[in-house]
Amino acid sequence: MTARILTEVAASITELKANPMKVVSSAHGEAIAVLNRNEPAFYCVPAEAFEMLMDKLEDIELLSLVEERRKEATVSVNIDDL
Repeated sequence: MTARILTEVAASITELKANPMKVVSSAHGEAIAVLNRNEPAFYCVPAEAFEMLMDKLEDIELLSLVEERRKEATVSVNIDDL
């Protein structure tokens, strides 16, 4: 079965178990596809990249909320009345 690998760097589980920090440092801050029998089992993502992904997901969720609320009825107010 063919699997799509979404990274430039891949390592086997055996390599990762033998020397995890060497595998991580070899990716130079990029995500690593960890392979089990030549199929991606999981991705090892550096903390900085993971934080960026979480920030992007939060932004997408907020955008969705904004779009949803834009469809709601609005109330006109005069700033002088406030």
